[in-house]
Amino acid sequence: MKSIEIKGSKRESVGKKSTKALRNAGEVPCVLYGGEDSVIHFHAPAAAFKNLIYTSDVHTVKLVMNDGVKVNAVLQDIQFHPVTDEILHMDFYQFSDEQEITMEIPVHSEGVPKGVKNGGVLRFNLRRMTVRGLASNLPDYILADVTPLKIGKKLYVTSVASEDYNILHPDNTVICQVRTSRNLVTTEDEDDEDDETEEGAEEATEEKTEE
Repeated sequence: MKSIEIKGSKRESVGKKSTKALRNAGEVPCVLYGGEDSVIHFHAPAAAFKNLIYTSDVHTVKLVMNDGVKVNAVLQDIQFHPVTDEILHMDFYQFSDEQEITMEIPVHSEGVPKGVKNGGVLRFNLRRMTVRGLASNLPDYILADVTPLKIGKKLYVTSVASEDYNILHPDNTVICQVRTSRNLVTTEDEDDEDDETEEGAEEATEEKTEE
């Protein structure tokens, strides 16, 4: 999995006035958990988090502090302003190379389902999957082959199982399925109606002929 480097500065003061001053200066107050120093308060420019927050991709983070300390971490929580959507606060959790982490990985489809070729529609139930494993083994995305899916068939999380990570969903969790298109149903109904009309016309013709 790809990692984004973010440079931060440790905070000397964590009071409300200091926090407000940081936000006014375009900085985001953050907290790092899980390390030897149980909790580290730091801040970083809001622009530094752009590629971490405003993207559909998933990344781990390499935090580089102003005192030279470098740690690997994952985003644990984020708070936005309810009106402006400004980032108010972020929590990170530190991990080691030998430590498993839990991440939500996006699911990408591969191929065109057989059911879609026959007029069906592919519907996703799960756009992201929660998995656990070593950061070095976690993929940037999970590839799901939907080619064999016929109309009415479903693809389950077990179809994308891997030795590199553990899937934290029940085995019967559906990733996607091919459903009948409404347009296809309407067309079939109209065809049935046309058949009934033709049959009625034929019966009427036969009755007149007999008379």
